[in-house]
Amino acid sequence: MGHVEKAAGSAPGYRARHTLPLRVEAMRQLRRRRTLVVGAVLAVLPFVLIAAFAIGGQPSGRNGRVTLIDTATASGVNFTATCLFVSAGFLLVVPVALFCGDTVASEAGWSSLRYLLAAPVPRTRLLVSKLTVALAFSAAAMVLLPVVALAAGTAAYGWGPLQIPTGGSLPGTTAVGRLAIVVAFVFVGQLVTAGLAFWLSTVTDAPLGAVGGAVGLTIVGNVLDAVTALGHWRDFLPAHWQFAWADALQPRLEWGGMIKGTAVSVAYALVLFALAFRHFRGKDVVS
Repeated sequence: MGHVEKAAGSAPGYRARHTLPLRVEAMRQLRRRRTLVVGAVLAVLPFVLIAAFAIGGQPSGRNGRVTLIDTATASGVNFTATCLFVSAGFLLVVPVALFCGDTVASEAGWSSLRYLLAAPVPRTRLLVSKLTVALAFSAAAMVLLPVVALAAGTAAYGWGPLQIPTGGSLPGTTAVGRLAIVVAFVFVGQLVTAGLAFWLSTVTDAPLGAVGGAVGLTIVGNVLDAVTALGHWRDFLPAHWQFAWADALQPRLEWGGMIKGTAVSVAYALVLFALAFRHFRGKDVVS
């Protein structure tokens, strides 16, 4: 495929940066059934939790521990924080792995990848477009859940301050700003999953393999973080910092844990994205 790209580079009017525009790739991904399914699941989850609280009565944490679940029905912002608490560990991993892991492998699975490159779309341009759109859709998924949860929770439980389980509260408007910080940190934390999925997507022609591999390795990271015998080595695991955003929901905002978690996640993600680009630029594309 390399000679096709070089030949096109000298063709009159050819501009590599004009191939596969972001809006075209975004519309292609938006029309995918899996995009609509992911959006529907995230939008429905808050209503499922509201129904569960209505049927099951007053929510409570496990083993006597005080968690955000205990204050879920105190206000709309409390309900939003609860939705993030119950979904950040796994549910929000799935759309990130799906959008980033399916993007290149699906083209190979449909045997359309070689035709895109013969169009011609330079390999780096193709990866940049697909990765940008995949991350944008992942961010949209992260935002969709709390936005729907805040609207549904406010309608169900009213507007009020964020009741902190360990004591104290935050005014509603302040709490919304803190929740925005939480969403941003959760997204940054998921960059590792995005990197894993995107790298695997350039390695395999099976989308489910890329998505499942990223989710599986993320679960392995969570399991390793639970092994306390690893001691300080757990600080190098992205999973170790996945709930550092709880420091944003305290009377005094603490940045220490979130900064460390961001540094670890971004470092892993950059390495994985670099591996994806390096592998794909030298890959023999036959599908």
